[in-house]
Amino acid sequence: MTDLDKALHLLQNKVRRQILERLIREPHYPMQLAELIGVSQPAIVKHLKELERGQMVSKSIVPSEKGGPPKTIYAVEQAFSIHIDLGPDLFRCEQRRLPAASPIRLASKLPERTRAVADALGGRRKIAVGEGLEHLRTLAEALDELDAQRDAIISLHQHVRQRVSAGVEADFEHYEERSIIQSIVESNGAQLDLNALLKHHEVGERELYELVDTLSAQLERQLAKRAGHIVAAPLNTDLRYFLGLGTNDARPNDGGA
Repeated sequence: MTDLDKALHLLQNKVRRQILERLIREPHYPMQLAELIGVSQPAIVKHLKELERGQMVSKSIVPSEKGGPPKTIYAVEQAFSIHIDLGPDLFRCEQRRLPAASPIRLASKLPERTRAVADALGGRRKIAVGEGLEHLRTLAEALDELDAQRDAIISLHQHVRQRVSAGVEADFEHYEERSIIQSIVESNGAQLDLNALLKHHEVGERELYELVDTLSAQLERQLAKRAGHIVAAPLNTDLRYFLGLGTNDARPNDGGA
């Protein structure tokens, strides 16, 4: 699948988006696209090559309908979705592959009101336009509902991040401390990846481990205070995610035995 950076680069161009809008309807020849979009054929060919390198479209050679030399025709290759959420204390950008399962296999993952559409398709290869419009209206309404729910969840997520950022600003004096804490928050519960932190923060390996130890202890005290009790455990206990270094992480040698 095209990686996120490549996908964003390809889609930022208006002509390439117009090409894709045409190709999702049916395969097209470069000359057709040039006439429909109003761009020169060499420019269209250049954009098609970019889209092909990005694995968004594929090409095939088909015989000419008028008995001339074979022609190259292009079609959309991939199905994926890109989500971008941006605001104060909020930045989420991810690319998700759309499932390629049959309607029957998709049914268990669909909202209840849309399952009848999957059942109606069954193993049919084509449906009438009138029936298709009815199904598409149902799906569009369901998507609007889901988008409204997602917007509300994202907004709530932003409120939480804003309040966390205010707490981080108040509790941690140094920029690197605040930056690492924000990395922990952004991980959403995943185990802390110190190697990734080393790439994104201007600190040495030993300094980073010491800083993480200090911040871990501070976070532990905050959690204990909030819970109203003290957590006691051996140093090698697998504690909360922000304390775990992972089996592949090794501390730098401090020169001791």
